[in-house]
Amino acid sequence: MNANTLEDAFSLTKKFTSKPSNEDLLKLYSFYKQATEGDNQEDAPGGFDFVAAAKHNAWKKLEGMDKAEAVEKYVALVNQLSEKHM
Repeated sequence: MNANTLEDAFSLTKKFTSKPSNEDLLKLYSFYKQATEGDNQEDAPGGFDFVAAAKHNAWKKLEGMDKAEAVEKYVALVNQLSEKHM
């Protein structure tokens, strides 16, 4: 089963039967945020919230990427991961 749209891909992730690696999860998160919100304008999290910092930094690395390109990359990654995690 392959997704063609952002919404289809997001729904497909809910059907994964195993959890992708942390690296893949960060990619999914950052592509999704870039596709839906554009460049990261949020302040970096402080303290020892390492998960929030990793998510923030992963999204920040995509700064300048067009939303349409982020959608394409998100959908492609979900389709690739669905082969392993469904």
